[in-house]
Amino acid sequence: MLEATPLGDGWILRHEPDALPASVPGCVHTDLMAAGVIPDPFLGLGESEVAWVGRRDWTYERELTGASAREQTDLVFDGLDTVAEISLDGRLLGKVRNMHRAYRFDVTGLSGRLSVRFVSAYAEAEAVRGRLGERPAAYAEPYQYLRKMACSFGWDWGPTLVTAGIWRPVRLEHWSTARIARVRPLVTVDGGAGVVELAVDVERTRVEAPLALEATVGGVRARAEIDGAGGVVRLRVPDVRLWWPRGYGEQPLYDVDLRLLHGEDTLDVWRRRIGFRTVELDQRSDAHGTGFTLVVNGERLFARGVNWIPDDVFPSRITRERYRERLEQAARAGVDLVRVWGGGIYESEDFYDACDELGLLVWQDFPFACAAYPEEQPLRGEVEAEARENVVRLMPHPSLVLWNGNNENLWGFRDWGWEPRLAGDSWGEGYYLGVLPRVVAELDPTRPYTAGSPWSGSWDRHPNDPAHGTHHSWEVWNREDYADYRLSVPRFVAEFGWQAPPAYATLRRALPGEELAPDSPGMLHHQKADDGNGKLERGLARHFAVPDGDFDRWHYLTQVNQARAVAAGIEHWRLHWPVCAGTVVWQLNDCWPVTSWAAIDGDGREKPLYHELKRLYADRLLTLQARDGGLVLAAVNQAAGDWTATVTLRRMSVEGEVLGQVAVEVTAGGRSVARVNVPRELTPTGPKEFLVADAGGDAGAGTAGDAGADGNTGPGTGGHASGDTGPDRKTGPGTDGNAGTGAGTGGNADAAAGGGADAGAGTGGNADPGAAKGGNAGAGAGGNAGAAAGGGADPGAGAGGNADPGAGTGGNADAGAGTGGNADAGAGAGGNAGAAAGGDADPGAATGGNADAGAGAGGNAGAATGGNADAGAGAGGNAGAATGGNADAGAGAGGNAGAAAGGGADPGRLRALYFPVPDREVLYPAPRFDVALAPGGITVTARTLVRDLLLQADRLDPGARADRGLVTLLPGEEVTIGVRGWKTPDVESARSALYCVEPTR
Repeated sequence: MLEATPLGDGWILRHEPDALPASVPGCVHTDLMAAGVIPDPFLGLGESEVAWVGRRDWTYERELTGASAREQTDLVFDGLDTVAEISLDGRLLGKVRNMHRAYRFDVTGLSGRLSVRFVSAYAEAEAVRGRLGERPAAYAEPYQYLRKMACSFGWDWGPTLVTAGIWRPVRLEHWSTARIARVRPLVTVDGGAGVVELAVDVERTRVEAPLALEATVGGVRARAEIDGAGGVVRLRVPDVRLWWPRGYGEQPLYDVDLRLLHGEDTLDVWRRRIGFRTVELDQRSDAHGTGFTLVVNGERLFARGVNWIPDDVFPSRITRERYRERLEQAARAGVDLVRVWGGGIYESEDFYDACDELGLLVWQDFPFACAAYPEEQPLRGEVEAEARENVVRLMPHPSLVLWNGNNENLWGFRDWGWEPRLAGDSWGEGYYLGVLPRVVAELDPTRPYTAGSPWSGSWDRHPNDPAHGTHHSWEVWNREDYADYRLSVPRFVAEFGWQAPPAYATLRRALPGEELAPDSPGMLHHQKADDGNGKLERGLARHFAVPDGDFDRWHYLTQVNQARAVAAGIEHWRLHWPVCAGTVVWQLNDCWPVTSWAAIDGDGREKPLYHELKRLYADRLLTLQARDGGLVLAAVNQAAGDWTATVTLRRMSVEGEVLGQVAVEVTAGGRSVARVNVPRELTPTGPKEFLVADAGGDAGAGTAGDAGADGNTGPGTGGHASGDTGPDRKTGPGTDGNAGTGAGTGGNADAAAGGGADAGAGTGGNADPGAAKGGNAGAGAGGNAGAAAGGGADPGAGAGGNADPGAGTGGNADAGAGTGGNADAGAGAGGNAGAAAGGDADPGAATGGNADAGAGAGGNAGAATGGNADAGAGAGGNAGAATGGNADAGAGAGGNAGAAAGGGADPGRLRALYFPVPDREVLYPAPRFDVALAPGGITVTARTLVRDLLLQADRLDPGARADRGLVTLLPGEEVTIGVRGWKTPDVESARSALYCVEPTR
């Protein structure tokens, strides 16, 4: 039987003249930090102080005694970062040059000093560049010249910390006769049966020895003989239970036990878990363009996704527990798809195991991002070997549903000025359209492959054409208002987002002693996006008065703006299912403390955006949207069953007066969207009115639940995503005629993309030559930058509408207007989640739980045993009695799309809000509310309209966490916010950590 001996102990790092203790797995930076040689590069300006580390060669050493009675002993490295020579007792075992591969060396009978000498990644990259010639990239660092995690060279959200080291486990394997070298599991479904085909390669020491394979799956056993160096064993498992994405069914996993036999002796064992499911990618053409819809077990999905970057710039520090925590956070936010982005790594088994168990679909990029990659040796051979190894390694995981060739490189070639600079040199096309699809088709035919993201499927179309395939929406973050997300309907939005700073406690830890300001030295150093602060401020100024000299207020408002921005996009795109079949927010996580697009910051703290995703990605979403000169109430139902709700619409004043009211019935079938026109007499006008839509319970009954990021500004929230990578997420070159940003005549920009049609300019229409990725900076059809009827509209204003700045017909409407006056700003959601005024609600008692909701008149706010029932009940209803659970339905809404939700524990009780003007124009009353301690948290009772209330729990204690984000309360409503980790609760501290929108002074 094969025996493995871990080699994690006894290593030293040579740092002349010293020999420092070293951790394996690990890297040079973490070892130098542990020895006190360098400061923590995450703190202050420490990154700059350690830049020298990446430009030196480093050597790891330890003694190796490999004595064994077995016929062969192999030295196995699961990962070496990156260019290294491995020697044993002065004898060269081999040279390696790929972080993404494992390596095996025969050390039978050898012992002595084991040495792994790493060459500086910079030195290797610059040598390869010298041989193969210059290739363009989004960044100046030479990451495209070697097979290493690209973002270790820095990104628009990450530090430049160029690592080296033994980053994955190392061991000795002792074996005799034969061992299992590779197993390629093909798992399919045939009728009600699961079919498993295990193609096995073996390595032998004795060629003549007869060998057999024996496999067991789900109680079924099968045997096959080995013919030479390999064999195939097939099993048919009857009546299998299908593996489903979360929210669609369960995730049953089956153990596979494969044994390599020599007579009755077991020589080696391979064990994995698999799941039975089918997956297809529907890319058929239709009246709207070319689709991009994932189909699992025959069920068509709207993918509710997030982009994943390495969770630490030093990946060796990411433990199994940390992967599980981060992915559970994603699942709790309603996410069902995680895209592993191409500037990172093929993640560890721990990542994919957690996704298998949680029902999170995985879209896996091959590691190519934002650069032209040479296709000559030595890179070409490394790329194919790496792809073959990792495709086979990850095949057992049912969560893995899509292989993607690269991130933004096809787009970059066409739009970022690469083509003329390359002058015929190779740039990676042969990988994405040749090598990689061939490898996937040969090794893993059970999964679809797409050449890149974005990619329209053909060079006959622009690579980032929103009407065809995947689309990255970066023009909005770079140059426009987030309301402009509503100007197009891409088939699948694979990247978009908006920046915000991390939590206050994260900043305090990362910038010790600094007087915080948006432009203080540490804040600027931990902002990596090109003109990042300028974009933050311009995006904020469209909706709020930018605070001068008040960092705490700036910090709060930029986090609100991020949540509203992302809400604007998701609400709009979900409304257009099935034309739009998915949104993948940039980004879920961070790799260090930084101002970025992440929902969870570098210390693992959840920003308000994270809590807003719970509402946006819930099965049922209620939203108010401006359409064709009026308002539309939409009920988005991603659940399998029908959803019928009586929705009470109330036109209200900011003082709390009901100006008009009507009840309408809405029925949305399973996996569908229902729309109802709002009566014109209920359309709010001016700075003192708004519209509330409550589904479930009597209007006015119930305590507020999670109102989410309610956006005010007209069309609502938008977002930025993947970090300023290409020529622009920054400012960049790139003109994309299909930017999909301009408004249609008459201002119904939202629809303009109609089902996939380019809402703005057609291909080739006067694109702004400086537009960033994707960038027809808002060209309207025919090429004028946004010309909507009524003239002078800046990018994308609708006819006559009060666009962002409030210009009327003929005025210079700054971006995204809706027809008939509900322009850019218009409305946000403010969703007082369950809210509704009313009755003698029991504020929510529970055994250890935070009943974050209140009940309707006379109802119980929700007794949860140990759980956080984040919602509000309607009249007489129980806000949520979940035993144990975080039922967070929260409302909120961004922008005009309005907010949402209240019925956390009861998904039938939801809310949406619509404000017709931006926050900076709303004549809010001065906010007044009461604060009281509650079991496990605080209760806030509103005396006036309180918009986007936020408890920054980390100001109470760095370890404290609140169970919800932004909440909007109408007069008389209350919300209980659960707080964990708050050691000494008191009312005054709680009040000082509460923030909300205030009247513009």
